[in-house]
Amino acid sequence: MRPRNRNLALLFALTIIGVVLGSVIGNLLGDKIPLLSYSYPIGIKTPVHLDLSVIELTFGLIIDINIASAIGFLLAFFMYKRL
Repeated sequence: MRPRNRNLALLFALTIIGVVLGSVIGNLLGDKIPLLSYSYPIGIKTPVHLDLSVIELTFGLIIDINIASAIGFLLAFFMYKRL
């Protein structure tokens, strides 16, 4: 048996594709199946502002995860394991 070459870029790409497609499917089917559109925001609710007098930086990130995107993530991970 030869060892499998696990590519981290492939895992990242499949994960992003799975989450995005799951989120789109959840938004499209949310009217018919309300459970798929239930979401929970994770992140920094108020942006953090840093003023260094030369440069001003504002940091903020909110990830809105719904049930369908979590299912898409799991499907993408299992697809990666099968490859």
